[in-house]
Amino acid sequence: MAVSKGKYIKLQGKKWSTFQLSKMIMALVLALGFFMLIALRFFSPPETSHHRLPSVRRTAFQSDGLGKRGDQWVEFISWEPRAFVYHNFLSKEECLYLISLAKPHMEKSTVVDSKTGKSVDSRVRTSSGMFLNRGQDKIISNIEKRIADFTFIPIEHGEGLQILHYEVGQKYDAHYDYFVDEYNIKKGGQRMATLLMYLSDVEEGGETVFPAAKGNFSSVPWWNELSECGKGGLSVKPKMGDALLFWSMKPDATLDPTSLHGACPVIRGNKWSCTKWMHVNKYI
Repeated sequence: MAVSKGKYIKLQGKKWSTFQLSKMIMALVLALGFFMLIALRFFSPPETSHHRLPSVRRTAFQSDGLGKRGDQWVEFISWEPRAFVYHNFLSKEECLYLISLAKPHMEKSTVVDSKTGKSVDSRVRTSSGMFLNRGQDKIISNIEKRIADFTFIPIEHGEGLQILHYEVGQKYDAHYDYFVDEYNIKKGGQRMATLLMYLSDVEEGGETVFPAAKGNFSSVPWWNELSECGKGGLSVKPKMGDALLFWSMKPDATLDPTSLHGACPVIRGNKWSCTKWMHVNKYI
């Protein structure tokens, strides 16, 4: 195809004809359209979206860890604090594996003393728990990589996984995950986010509740299944394999007081969970 003289544009020292430019623009438009189709394919809302808050969905696929996960999708539940539920983050096999690792080593849970920064016994937390080493085995490493991919926080910024067990009547009163002492901040900077993974279903109670959250608490689709404690704020009901991500810091790096949260008492059944705390800097 002939191009008339003079119809050239000079870009970065090279002459481009109007025909060449139009071909390049068309290729970019087609590429953009392709990526939009891919995005719609993998991040379309679930079929029951008219019953739920805004969400995105991923098609089920073979897990990169132990066992096979079901249909995976992320559900936004709050902006104050920023909180999201990743459904089927863990497979059933991974949940049972974490519980089996922890069972022989469970001890009474402690809390951080705000003055000394050391762990102490407290009546506000009545569960039992234990810590796993970061990268302890291949299955743990796969889970930690999955957490990093989801949160965009490097593996090295996270503490080791903590496994927790709540029996009937056990709970954890409302508290913050961020630190107010200098001792703990030295290890990796402030805690910026928490991923709480549920390793079991709970027959009744055991919700994670945010009493200082802002918004319409009753808009969550599981509202009618909550205990009285759970209806005291924005709450998430434990479900095996689901993971709750919430941020203790705002996007401007200030601490978020609406991230105040607690574990409601278990009324019936047992509650197993796994916590990953993530820091601003590399955790030592």
